[in-house]
Amino acid sequence: MPDSLPTNSKIVAAYREYTPKSEERAGEAREIFPSGLVHDSRKLDPYAFYVDRAQGSHKWDIDGNEYVDYFGGHGALILGHNHPTVQAAAHAQLDKGTHFGACHELEVRWGELVKELVPCAERVRFTSSGTEANLMGLRLARAFTGKPKVVRFLGHFHGWHDHAAFGVSNHFDGTASPGVLDGIAENVLLAPSDDIESTRRILEAHDDIGACILEPTGASFGQVPVTKEFITELRKITAERGVILIFDEVVTGFRVAPGGAQEHYGVTPDMCSLAKILAGGLPGGAITGREDIMELLDFEVAEKKGFEKIQHQGTYNANPMSAAAGIAALELIKAGGVCNTASKSAAKLRRMINEGFEAEDVPWACYGEHSGFYIFTNPKGLDIKPTTFNPLEQDRETMKGSRTDSLVTKLRLGIIVGGVDMNSKPGGVMSCVHTESDLEKTAEAVRGAVRMLKDEGDIAA
Repeated sequence: MPDSLPTNSKIVAAYREYTPKSEERAGEAREIFPSGLVHDSRKLDPYAFYVDRAQGSHKWDIDGNEYVDYFGGHGALILGHNHPTVQAAAHAQLDKGTHFGACHELEVRWGELVKELVPCAERVRFTSSGTEANLMGLRLARAFTGKPKVVRFLGHFHGWHDHAAFGVSNHFDGTASPGVLDGIAENVLLAPSDDIESTRRILEAHDDIGACILEPTGASFGQVPVTKEFITELRKITAERGVILIFDEVVTGFRVAPGGAQEHYGVTPDMCSLAKILAGGLPGGAITGREDIMELLDFEVAEKKGFEKIQHQGTYNANPMSAAAGIAALELIKAGGVCNTASKSAAKLRRMINEGFEAEDVPWACYGEHSGFYIFTNPKGLDIKPTTFNPLEQDRETMKGSRTDSLVTKLRLGIIVGGVDMNSKPGGVMSCVHTESDLEKTAEAVRGAVRMLKDEGDIAA
């Protein structure tokens, strides 16, 4: 347990009492994995709890505790866990085979659906993850333009590859994080988010910028939001300078709208990356965009035009299991209602949580857009009201804060003991199957955690 978590905390004690089997399993995991983890965002002190099964909007841990789930498979499960249509498609494919190492009909339909739904999708290339999709997008942009530099925005997350490994939660000065070559970092220019004039100056100061990549709803699915005006103007100035604009729609794709954030805002990038919802809860990603850029992956076009084709392998690209689940999920989303239902439920939950903050006289806020929500714990003690808080008025440092400080950690533990699981920001994503009772339980769990924090003196009573 870190020093930031007091050993005499009643909240920590309640969590330990609630999850004894998970504590035991976490101890075993630490002998196998670094920190006992296989994904950084699953870190939780004093230990993470272990899930046994999930269904709809709920999941159950190995101690038998039931939770309303807002982790949502890291955002992949807008249809909820084990949606019957998706499961049936996956089961049917399981009987046929899990991995062919060959072309198959499912990949064609999967790609067709991407083209039908996503405005920028003239051609599609499947990958195994969002990280891979972003890496390929940047490579394509550099090859297409012949220019090495990439513009990224502070705090925006694009996976763990070398071009995105700094400027997200640390190394905001643009220096390379451990293991990343200085030469790579030197070719990545970090810009403040939602500041079009700073971005314009960077673009004007460098004539060797090939790509600009961002999360179109802002850092971490709108934890630090951006305005429509920003992305609209960014589209204009990148087009004027021949810079390839890439939307990272790994989270927003098929969630903000069936065609992603680009459909919702009416701003079409040159390329976008996709994952998560794309594969219906199974592993899978894609890079998609303009035909003239994507043809750099085309054997025949490369031979005809006399350029060197960009190589791209991937054992699990368009895996038939992922394709089957992805087709089922995208067909449901295409039919309509899924994205709007999730967004409406999220808006209602944000309102309910804020009503609880007001009732408890706590200057915190629950905010977000579309089907996401975040709890702002007001680390600087700003004079705010929950129901009128505007995140666009705050800077990145204020909004992101720390996911591991004692207050945020204890808040999460208190919410978990209340039968609700959120992510480490803290916040979560909504599915289209969360119920009214789920929302009520969640609002009460948050309020209960606030009361526990008051009892421990972490919040003024």
